Amino acid sequence: MATRVDFHTHIIPDQLPDFASKYGGTRWPTIEKTCSCGANIMIAGNLFRQITDQCWDPNKRIEDMVNEGVDMQVISPIPVTFSYWAPPEAAEEMARLQNDFIADTVRKNPDRFIGLGTVPLQDVETSIREMARCMNELGLHGIEIGTNVNGLNLDDPAFLPFFEMCEKWQVPLFIHPWETLGRERMPRHNFMYTVGMPSETALAAASLVGGGVIEKFPNLKICFAHGGGSFPFILPRLDQGWNVWPHLRVTEHPPSHYTKNFYFDSLNYDPLNLKLMIDRFGSDKIVMGTDYPFPLRELPPGKVIYDTPGLTSEEKAAMLGGNALAFLNWKR
Repeated sequence: MATRVDFHTHIIPDQLPDFASKYGGTRWPTIEKTCSCGANIMIAGNLFRQITDQCWDPNKRIEDMVNEGVDMQVISPIPVTFSYWAPPEAAEEMARLQNDFIADTVRKNPDRFIGLGTVPLQDVETSIREMARCMNELGLHGIEIGTNVNGLNLDDPAFLPFFEMCEKWQVPLFIHPWETLGRERMPRHNFMYTVGMPSETALAAASLVGGGVIEKFPNLKICFAHGGGSFPFILPRLDQGWNVWPHLRVTEHPPSHYTKNFYFDSLNYDPLNLKLMIDRFGSDKIVMGTDYPFPLRELPPGKVIYDTPGLTSEEKAAMLGGNALAFLNWKR
């Protein structure tokens, strides 16, 4: 039976140092245990998110994987810990702490977990150094980054050296929304998660294709969370904008030309949406992802893939695991 891989899962240590006392600032996340199997992520004394031991205990995760038919999880940090707002040396320490934790989790359970690291992207030189450590010393298989860095879109020239090294070293990137646009208009109904995040991801993807990053680095390997958000559905509109406003073009071809190497997790819940993504990008570019262990996760894992009509057994097997392993350059 083919290996089933959940590409989109998050992990965090069950304890974090007191970065606020060491470095100052009010935005550092802390972990407050509520019981042996639960905790609160706190920021500036306020509850950010309630979490369970699924977030830090590999044994609990493996138990869930066995029950849900998942062979391997790709584990990545929770975006609130990116800390792009902080001084680079402080954010680097936060990144190193998490990367070491993820690498240790993988090292103890190599048949169950594949690790993605994080880097302090507000300082590109520091990010490249930590990315090299992740890939060459810690044995991680990619880097998770946010959709913007302190309000700068990913096509900002400051980030070009980072993307250049990602392409040169063949480092897969997992782009996850954070600090979403318009969040001040989304205080109710958790719209930040259901509307803001998909829109934020679309803006990040549009910036990469429309802003010329992919034209400069065509071999970048990028996977977008949450099915790419709204990007797959607005891509024709982006092309139309490129057609009607030639004075704004910075690329030789329309945006859709630059999506050939884009991957997307399958987390959009609806076979109609997944079918459009397959038609637009190919079944070989879809990886199963659930957002384990958070409330918006897909259960059972891979449900949308199984529920999509007309797929061959080979296509399903690839989306359920093979594509993720190929994207991550993973070999037993």
